[in-house]
Amino acid sequence: MIGLGLIGGSLVRAAAGAGRAVWGASTSEVDADAAKADGYDVTTDVDEALARAADRDAVVVLAVPLTRVDDVLGKVADRAPECLLTDVTSVKSPVLDSVRRFVPSARYVGGHPMAGTAESGWRAGDAALFGGAAWVACVEEDTDLAAWAEVAGLALDLGAHVVPLPAASHDEAVARISHLPHLLAAVLAAVGAQGGPLAMSLAAGSYTDGTRVAGSRPELVRAMTEGNRDALLPVLDEALGKLGAARGSLASTGGLAATVNAGHEGAQALAQARAARLAGVRVSLTAPDAREGLIALGERGGRITAIAGDTAVGEVC
Repeated sequence: MIGLGLIGGSLVRAAAGAGRAVWGASTSEVDADAAKADGYDVTTDVDEALARAADRDAVVVLAVPLTRVDDVLGKVADRAPECLLTDVTSVKSPVLDSVRRFVPSARYVGGHPMAGTAESGWRAGDAALFGGAAWVACVEEDTDLAAWAEVAGLALDLGAHVVPLPAASHDEAVARISHLPHLLAAVLAAVGAQGGPLAMSLAAGSYTDGTRVAGSRPELVRAMTEGNRDALLPVLDEALGKLGAARGSLASTGGLAATVNAGHEGAQALAQARAARLAGVRVSLTAPDAREGLIALGERGGRITAIAGDTAVGEVC
């Protein structure tokens, strides 16, 4: 594990709890010292951890901000270029491009657990963080499906279910349900604070719920949103169009029914998706069209719940 912040630290704890041999590295002495104090096998020497991974043919997981990925991949290229490599970065296309540029020989499977909090650092980690979470394991046209199954198995061992998607599909989806919410929370927090002490004294559930993720470390939010620029821009335009329509309607007729009703329907769509009955499905990983089958499952909102030999077992609406 390279990186011992919230996600990396949680992954180390969860992997150890699942009975896996795990060690990690962080350039943060604070996080490394805290992890050591908790009894984990960690170092501040990334090169050493990667050399050890190469010797043991271990899975290497990158849990560093997007802005540090290229630097770490340079070390991977030097120390463990043939490794099975995955990551937990919140944007996938830029990481895929960097891996192909820096470590083309790596067996890479992009990953992203859809779990987290507004906290950061080793002390924020939680072994139970991934329980019940969706974990994207990317499938591209050249993905080694044996490597994909190993990464999927890791996610399953940690209590998550696996969503197979291409990097581009992942990035478009998270622009809508993660990155846009971060920007809207930032705007809402800024507008609310402009109301001064009175507004802050009256702030209650709708404000605190809507601004929760604005408490995340700004550099991490910037990395994910700026790193997903191509997918986020059209989604941001869509949101601005809806806000503009709401403003126009309020100014002209005094009504906001279209905006409020559409939002209510959107919230119901999430509730219905979570309550939907799912049908079982099996994808043979040795079939010629296995990649297409996995992608079709993921893009329909399906998920993998087990790996049984050469078969991915899942469910979909």
